[in-house]
Amino acid sequence: MKKRYIIISAIILFLVTAFLSFYIFSNMGPDKVYIKTLEGKRFQLTVNGKPYIIKGMVYSPVPIGKNHEYEFWKDPARPHIYDGRLMREMGVNTIRVYKPGIDPEKTKQVIKDLYVKFGVRTAMGHWLGFWDNANYADPVFRARVKKDVIDMVETYKNEKGILCWILGNENNVSFSYGPQTMNLWTTDEIEALQDPYLKRIARARIYYEFVNEVSWAIHEIDPYHPTVLANAELTDIDVAAEVSPDIDILGCSIYRGKAFGSFFREGATKFKRPIMITEFGCDRYNAFLNEEDQGIQAEFLEAEWNEIEKNTFEGSGVGNCIGAFVFEWTDEWWKFNEENKTGWFVHDTIPTWSNGAYYFDIKAPQNLNINEEWWGVCSLEKSKAGLDKRKPTKAYFKLKELWR
Repeated sequence: MKKRYIIISAIILFLVTAFLSFYIFSNMGPDKVYIKTLEGKRFQLTVNGKPYIIKGMVYSPVPIGKNHEYEFWKDPARPHIYDGRLMREMGVNTIRVYKPGIDPEKTKQVIKDLYVKFGVRTAMGHWLGFWDNANYADPVFRARVKKDVIDMVETYKNEKGILCWILGNENNVSFSYGPQTMNLWTTDEIEALQDPYLKRIARARIYYEFVNEVSWAIHEIDPYHPTVLANAELTDIDVAAEVSPDIDILGCSIYRGKAFGSFFREGATKFKRPIMITEFGCDRYNAFLNEEDQGIQAEFLEAEWNEIEKNTFEGSGVGNCIGAFVFEWTDEWWKFNEENKTGWFVHDTIPTWSNGAYYFDIKAPQNLNINEEWWGVCSLEKSKAGLDKRKPTKAYFKLKELWR
């Protein structure tokens, strides 16, 4: 009897030890994220051997009364916990953030909470110095930005919730001439060129070569997570394809209304790598009628997502899309006239730019129909204390229907 007891105890101990060893081993280190090329030049994002289509949200939950300097990573109200529950119910599997927090431990905790509690991964971004007197031809600036990116990757690469590294965000507007140009940079050699087109291409080559250099350095220290070039539209992407062989994924912000047109075919022709839509969506304020319109936002997002899904590896389209991020999770009340702090407490309804693809209110005065403070799939309501109340919109419930 005693011998049988010892044998049974030994078996139980072995099984428990084996289970614990497996559990500990399986939870050590990062998940392996990679791109699988399928028949017909279709692409599949894969996480630990399983297909993964990004059903994502751009996440920058700025409270009413704050601006872009707010850091949700260290907010004692822990907005990510409340938002994580709503996201899980909705079917969100990934958030996109533009940069990590200042405190690495608090940032890691948020990444871990979202992944462990709600199954939401993080696509970690870096601005590549875009708002810091950027000059991508300056060796000192390049070295500083590259070091900062590598430090970020070293800090967070072993977090299981990390999905990928997104490099920049529409930084190509710093060399594309037109009304959307921001933070233009140059060199004496570029200015010596007479043709504005040649100037733009020269800047594009310099910038995309730099992003490729950063991507190559990331791969040297992190073989588990792909890199993403975050572009505005497909402008000069043929230059990027030529000089950026170490970029894994092309990311694009696309605001073309209900349909993406030739975007997926053009991306397949010019870049020949998987595409991630880093931003898409629709504001829910009708600037022509001067009223909120949740229905039109839901209608646009449904049409957009259906086209995205069609162009994933399992759809009937091009097959080069690995998923997308809706812009955005909550409204940002600070965006209109940021210099006026009192305006951060007001949900402004004044449009600031024009886009004819959002045809429902293009007849607004001067055709200004885009309202920067009304893009959230959750609206905000100020609470007397603590976290602003999240109010899911019709778009939230439409995406929940599509994603779950």
